[in-house]
Amino acid sequence: MIQTRRARRAVSRGFTLIELLVVIVILAILAAVVIQRVTHRTEDARIAKAIADVKSLDDALETYKLDTGSYPSGDQGLSALVSASSSGNNNKWNGPYIKGSLPRDAWGNEYIYRMPGEHGEYDVLSPGPDAQVGTGDDVGNWEK
Repeated sequence: MIQTRRARRAVSRGFTLIELLVVIVILAILAAVVIQRVTHRTEDARIAKAIADVKSLDDALETYKLDTGSYPSGDQGLSALVSASSSGNNNKWNGPYIKGSLPRDAWGNEYIYRMPGEHGEYDVLSPGPDAQVGTGDDVGNWEK
């Protein structure tokens, strides 16, 4: 009789298939909620990186102007911040104004420099996640 009670307790200690399925469904729902929040935060971080890079490029362009007297031409582009060009104000160039090479935005796109700009004297922008200039997800120096 003592052995049959122990045997019944051992059998009743396991989980039923329905209980296991309920736990799996609950875990799947929680995982979906967490993944959605983490994914959203990743996109926020990418946008923050693009904003910081545009600000850094904007500051480098201002320093370039202080040294040379003008912003780089549209033909020179942002590469004028890294190395002196063969045309322009080489004798006043005191760079490089950005260490290393030009950064890429968080989506792997090159930053775009427009001289003259549409939003000011010049524009520096990231085309954003869709890689298309002129859409609502662009990040530019006019959004200070």
